[in-house]
Amino acid sequence: MTTVLKLGGSVVTDKDVPETVDERNLSRAADAIAAVDEDLVVIHGGGSFGHPYAAEHGVSTTDGTHDPVAVRAIHGAMKELNGAVVDALAAAEVPAVPVHPFSVASRDSAGELSLPTDQLATMLSEGFAPVLHGDVVVHESAGATVISGDEIVVALADALDADRVGVCSAVPGVYDAEENVIDRIDSFDDVANALGGSDATDVTGGMAAKVRELLGLDAPAYIFDIDGLDGFIAGENPGTRIG
Repeated sequence: MTTVLKLGGSVVTDKDVPETVDERNLSRAADAIAAVDEDLVVIHGGGSFGHPYAAEHGVSTTDGTHDPVAVRAIHGAMKELNGAVVDALAAAEVPAVPVHPFSVASRDSAGELSLPTDQLATMLSEGFAPVLHGDVVVHESAGATVISGDEIVVALADALDADRVGVCSAVPGVYDAEENVIDRIDSFDDVANALGGSDATDVTGGMAAKVRELLGLDAPAYIFDIDGLDGFIAGENPGTRIG
């Protein structure tokens, strides 16, 4: 069994204070993750670490930079956060090890992502829990662009044949138009009105993009908040099931 789990940047950092870890949430998440008794890959978002630097330098998943100062700033902030996450997991006796996407991933000129996973499969087979993060990646003809944690979740879930996927976010699930948590989503069209877009539109960021990406997975995916993390780890179905 393989589980892919994302800890959102809004969960592990204080998004209102630059480069500030949410120590309470991170410790709580680490204690929950320590109960996992199967292969586990963890991905975390950027929160108050990577996002401010990316915004300052005008870098996104599509807008790139050739400025090495920008690349070092964004990547450096994410490495710092990754270190805090790995340390918290290690303190909870999770066999966590850092993996930095900038060193292994790339995009071609069309923006297609290449993220090798053989090393991750070997880490899992040898008893390690790789911890990846949103980052910058080299992008042919664009310098370097952002790779989001959600992109990594989807890429790894498919490549590693994950059995379950969890996305721990700031909200308890996907809300409908009345702000009630939707139990299950099987088609984007079912929730397009509530999420403010349709499958045919250019959905940019936010919950709509998460749902759209996760619907393409073979494995069931769940979106939940920190209160649902223990349940997800225990095999329950918290929040909203996608697919």
